[in-house]
Amino acid sequence: MMASFTGTYYYTLDPKGRIIIPSPLREIIAAKYDSPKIYITNAAFDKCLHIYPDAEWGVLEEKVKGKPTTDKAIQYYMRRVFSAAAGCEMDKNGRVMVPYELRQNAGIADDIVIVGLMDRIEIWDKKRWDDITDPDKVDVDAYSQKLSEYGI
Repeated sequence: MMASFTGTYYYTLDPKGRIIIPSPLREIIAAKYDSPKIYITNAAFDKCLHIYPDAEWGVLEEKVKGKPTTDKAIQYYMRRVFSAAAGCEMDKNGRVMVPYELRQNAGIADDIVIVGLMDRIEIWDKKRWDDITDPDKVDVDAYSQKLSEYGI
């Protein structure tokens, strides 16, 4: 089994709106995927961005294709995720331009956190990331119980 995206990396958005994809994540893209193309888009329900390698984006498209477009949840998902997607490639330094609209939507301006989450990469505003990952701000008992039910 090939490696998946993992790790938490702290960066600053550059003045041109670019991020640097961390080297360990770039290495996985190069080793695991046939194409250097990636897609950046809104997360469906969180105020962050998702980055998918081309192949994983294709998997996501296949999951959505054929679903009833009259379903309000599918409509929301397609409008929120697919309509916002920007296909791009990293430059030789591993930088990617994040479109202005996506940065605005996710509240990303300066300090960011880039997170590897198995089949995708997430980009968060640092303050928002610190808030959502603070154990004091979640129902630890309920989460622990739910994870236990999943065998985790």
